[in-house]
Amino acid sequence: MAAERLVVVGGDAAGMSAASQARRLKGPEELSIVAFERGDFTSYSACGIPYWVSGDVEGPDALVARTPEEHRSRSIELHTRTEVTEIDVAGHRVRALDRDSGESRWTGYDKLVIATGARPVRPDLPGIDAPGVHGVQTLDDGRALLDSLDRAPGRRAVVVGAGYIGVEMAEAMLRRGFEVTVLNRGAQPMATLDPDMGRLVHEAMDGLGITTVNGAAVTRIDTGPDGRVTAVATDGGAYPADVVVLGIGVEPETALAREAGLPLGPHGGLLTDLSMRVTGHDDIWAGGDCVEVLDLVAGRTRHIALGTHANKHGQVIGANVGGGYGTFPGVVGTAVSKVCDLEIARTGLREKDAKAVGLRYVTATIESTGRAGYYPGAKPMTVKMLAEYRTGRLLGVQIVGRDGAAKRVDVAAVALTAGMTVEAMTALDLGYAPPFSPVWDPVLVAARKAVSAVRAAGTD
Repeated sequence: MAAERLVVVGGDAAGMSAASQARRLKGPEELSIVAFERGDFTSYSACGIPYWVSGDVEGPDALVARTPEEHRSRSIELHTRTEVTEIDVAGHRVRALDRDSGESRWTGYDKLVIATGARPVRPDLPGIDAPGVHGVQTLDDGRALLDSLDRAPGRRAVVVGAGYIGVEMAEAMLRRGFEVTVLNRGAQPMATLDPDMGRLVHEAMDGLGITTVNGAAVTRIDTGPDGRVTAVATDGGAYPADVVVLGIGVEPETALAREAGLPLGPHGGLLTDLSMRVTGHDDIWAGGDCVEVLDLVAGRTRHIALGTHANKHGQVIGANVGGGYGTFPGVVGTAVSKVCDLEIARTGLREKDAKAVGLRYVTATIESTGRAGYYPGAKPMTVKMLAEYRTGRLLGVQIVGRDGAAKRVDVAAVALTAGMTVEAMTALDLGYAPPFSPVWDPVLVAARKAVSAVRAAGTD
């Protein structure tokens, strides 16, 4: 009996995790695996690119978890620099283009995994494709940016966007000795936070020497006689630039899926069931940044591009394709970042998220320290908590601070997943010693204040 064939489209976290897990469960005599990756690298950490650019880590090799040769040594037929250009669902085949030879060929499949990732948002503006303007999504993008920095005629960097990628790249540019301006269309940086918490990030960035301009809508990229970028123009003025980094965010890369007639959600990502099988298609799975996942707090799908989710998706897909069983129940929206020594974290819903799904809520914001106040090195930390009106169910937590502030959000992530109330959280037995925490951990202080807010709201 001939082996089944698994075809994987995309060679990064979700795709190659799925291929590797399937191979662990089934040998090549039972399952042949063919994978296509349009770039040069596989199984790499795109999240590490800002730290490669800043000089904190070496790259690109240090960011690669498993090379193409390592995958091939495990009986996975991996084709790099080969882009899948068409999925024929009815014919159970994909068309792949060899970018070096220009040759295109069809490959049949019994089972298909779509892991095409996400693409950086690149607005259609005059000059957006000029030399010196860079997106940062792949290792090739990181290499191109570093080359551009070495050739830059001056030391002025403009970062467009103030989300996770934007603030991380702002730090990277600052670390490399550039004068950094961040242009942010929103009211405050880090739109994944509520504006009152984003303001804390803005103040800290200003203190680090990063100029942040809020309410700045970019209208064009100006260029010089040689065609290279010279400035970024907004509706409020122009900002000189020797290099521009686009940190506007990403969108699911689902053009192939859309053309194949596969189901997409409201955010443009593929829709799957709990096993990561594409809705309505028994032989197609999808995972990583190209899918939408269930928000366990809001009860709706959302698009979240994170390597943690992508690797989990791949493990679940590989288990199911390989004859085992796995599910991915959803997320609570946990994310952390930093700009220099300022740590930024969030999980669950923001205020506008709660309003969007019709939840009534109360908020509590506290200031504390990451260690006992008397212990050397104690630094301030602000924690904001949302709880459901009357029930007290935890809805979300945001943290901005220093000295280990960000990873405290994990306590809240567990509480959200468990459906805990803020009152139940106050009894959590968290670790304590003066070098690590005050007697009342900041998250628990916020929970106590949230309990009071819930009780007060209940008397309205």
